[in-house]
Amino acid sequence: MIPVDDNKVDRAPELLLEDEALRDGLQMESRIFSLEEKLELFRLLESSGIGRIQVGSFVHPKIVPQMADTDDLIQAIGETKGTVLTALVLNEKGLERALACGIRHLSMSVSASDTHSRKNAGMPADEALDSMTRLISRATETGIHVRAGFQCSFGCVYEGVVEPDRVMDGISRMAQAGAAEVNLADTTGMASPYSVGSLVHRASRELPEVRISLHLHDTRGLGLANMFAGYEAGVRIFDVAAGGLGGCPFVKGAAGNVPTEDAVNMFESMGVSTGIDLEAVCGAVVFLESRLGRALPGRMRRVLKGAECD
Repeated sequence: MIPVDDNKVDRAPELLLEDEALRDGLQMESRIFSLEEKLELFRLLESSGIGRIQVGSFVHPKIVPQMADTDDLIQAIGETKGTVLTALVLNEKGLERALACGIRHLSMSVSASDTHSRKNAGMPADEALDSMTRLISRATETGIHVRAGFQCSFGCVYEGVVEPDRVMDGISRMAQAGAAEVNLADTTGMASPYSVGSLVHRASRELPEVRISLHLHDTRGLGLANMFAGYEAGVRIFDVAAGGLGGCPFVKGAAGNVPTEDAVNMFESMGVSTGIDLEAVCGAVVFLESRLGRALPGRMRRVLKGAECD
């Protein structure tokens, strides 16, 4: 067994990890998870101490079949004691569904890339941003806590470099519309520690009243390095996914998110409390691997398994 530092057990978490295995993780999988399986995965993640879980997205079921039952899943989960439920909204119909099912926290996201926006949202990037700012205002007026996401903030596989000025304009407009948190998303996994640190510092300087979070993909093997760079730049909210599941259906060569268990291990080894039980998270990974029939890319599940065999 890996030793536990008793000095950390009762400390309040110093950062928030949002697990997105149920949304970003499953959306790329061909095997459709049943409502009961999603509920079991949610309970495993919740019991590990994860503070925020993205349970799905309100998108067209024909485009992303895995998300067809997001409304039902939220209703089935019901009230939670310490875990915030959140879901992704991309358009007006999605917001209508979210309002109908009573969820109180939403991620409302658009793309910095015109090509990616047309593939992902079916409209040009500028038009999508105009529409989303109106929807954010509407959502916040109803009392919903909104996190505004800006996809492809660090580059696009179709268009290449995304200028920081474009990113800043987009997140500034969404913040002005009422978003209390802005999420810089490395949708294509093109970020580097330098670009993460540079953009986070600028966003924090120009939007001092808004919380900055990061959504990082491990496409080029820099996920944890980029996460550390973000932490050093002041970010305290990060998206992760159990096992390292995930990717975008509209990004060529997309890979998964930073594995939840690996992020927990990195931060805890630095003395940064996450409030998450590493072994419990790995239990969720075991569940996913059993259903998917393959090993997932996260490392700490294998480390713990190896320690048990010693």
